[in-house]
Amino acid sequence: MIQVEHLSKSFQVSKRKGGFKNAAKALIRRDNDQHCALQDVSFSIADGEMVGYIGPNGAGKSTTIKILCGILTPDSGTCLINGRIPWQDRIRHVKDIGVVFGQRSQLWWDVPVIDSFELVRDIYQIPTALYKHNLDELVTLLDLKEIIKTPTRSLSLGQRMRCEIAASLLHDPKILFLDEPTIGLDAVSKIAVRQFIKKLNQEKRTTVILTTHDMQDIEALTQRILLIGKGQILLDGSLSDLKQRFSHQKTLTITYNGNAPRLLPQLQPESTEKGRLVLRLDPVQLSVAEAIAYLSGQVEITDLAVSGISTDEIVAKMYQEYRI
Repeated sequence: MIQVEHLSKSFQVSKRKGGFKNAAKALIRRDNDQHCALQDVSFSIADGEMVGYIGPNGAGKSTTIKILCGILTPDSGTCLINGRIPWQDRIRHVKDIGVVFGQRSQLWWDVPVIDSFELVRDIYQIPTALYKHNLDELVTLLDLKEIIKTPTRSLSLGQRMRCEIAASLLHDPKILFLDEPTIGLDAVSKIAVRQFIKKLNQEKRTTVILTTHDMQDIEALTQRILLIGKGQILLDGSLSDLKQRFSHQKTLTITYNGNAPRLLPQLQPESTEKGRLVLRLDPVQLSVAEAIAYLSGQVEITDLAVSGISTDEIVAKMYQEYRI
């Protein structure tokens, strides 16, 4: 279990104006600003839970993950993960966690991937039988058979990310931190990675904390989200509750023949092209059936689609609501 209480973390940030003169001054005296990355952050995550940790750039997501991994020490507050304080008991703690940073590699660049896996085996002191079993399973599930003998620098981004995930799971971690795990992946690779993470959680009850800007990842993998902004937890709830909260908004897309129809005040146009309209409406004020009946009385509708608000739009509205 992960129990976080009242975490705070600040950094000193050096700033100066451009130009040689200001650069010379900075050698003698620097102007520093205090940047508060986390302010009184508290939450708990149960064993086997999959949680989406979301927020805009600079909100404090990576700082939180680094503290949970034991890389950073907070200024104040406590954090207990499986009964340990991460930054005080790092050696034992890291044996229970796996970390995938989409922007950073844990694989050696110029050697075959299998050599990096064997290095991970030695670092974590994984028993030979367990290593072989996990390696065979990961190679099969992530389709790595044809690429583990290839140097990391020769792999595509999608191939490398699958190898990164495998490397982080060779030692059977109880907790998996995923920071942008599908960044730059094609549609096929994204689906494969999501299916694998789901299978891992269902079969081994691995706790997963996912930080990403790809809301399709959040929707596919998590039921609970934590929203952080300006270093503070602003919302902790289920994705289904959020969708219900914004479900009163519908998007109506029609293609039609003839001149453009007149619109009621309740029909807000998002896109108007010749022969095609995208309209936003609130079913409480005007039902979808009433809107279709009104439009079809003016034009011949050749195609029609009705959709609710997307997850990306929900998150954008939350950012606006909390002014982050």
